[in-house]
This record gives sequence, C-alpha cells and structure tokens, in this order.
Amino acid sequence: MYAIVKTGGKQYRVERGQRLLVERLAAAEGSDVQLEPLMYRSEEAVFDKAGLKDVKVTAKVVAHVRGEKLRVFKFKPKRGYKRRNGHRQDLTQIEVTEITASKAKAAAKPSKAKAPDTPVTASKESGSDGS
Repeated sequence: MYAIVKTGGKQYRVERGQRLLVERLAAAEGSDVQLEPLMYRSEEAVFDKAGLKDVKVTAKVVAHVRGEKLRVFKFKPKRGYKRRNGHRQDLTQIEVTEITASKAKAAAKPSKAKAPDTPVTASKESGSDGS
C-alpha cells in the first residue's frame, strides 16, 4: 500500500514508516501534518477526487534542517563580469505515520449499474409535440 502525495510543489511516493526531506513546512517539530494525496494504491488504485477525499496521509515532523550549500557562479567572457553566490534550501524531515482509506467508494459502485426501465424510443412515437 502506498500513496503519491503533493507538498511544496513536488510529488513523492510514500509508504508507511518512510522518512523523507520535503520543502520547509510551517509546523513545529513533533507535530502531525496532513499531506495532500494525488493517488492511493492498495488492491485498487484511486485517482478521482471523490475517492481521494476518503484517503488520509498523516506524517510526523521529525526535524527542520538545511540542505547542502550550492554555489552559483555567473560569468561573461571578455567583460570582466564575475558573480559568486551561495544557496542553502530550508527543508523539513518528515516520517509518514499512517495512510488510511475508508471504503465509502465501494457503496457508490452499484448505483452506476442501474439500467433504465422504459425504452426511450417507445415514448417518442406518438408524434404530438403539444402545440
């Protein structure tokens, strides 16, 4: 069982107990956060928005960290233009604690299987349109 969630503009495939680094979340260390599911997979796959309303992905904030230093260097030849800059991304380490999905989707399936009782062609053959 796994889910694909979206956070910080990126998508991640997560399973229960998995730890991952995501962009900084506005939550205190030790608190629980809800992640937005885009897909859920168990015996069947759930993609539609109605089915995803029943899927809950909960994660615990383990720590707030910073990524490794990236060096940005700009250079234009024959002009003497050189600029050096650095960047460190703010990250949050989370651990997925649970992925749950209720079975409300199974009750909605039989309602589609109903067939119309009266044929449409029999009611239109009278020829009078009421004018």
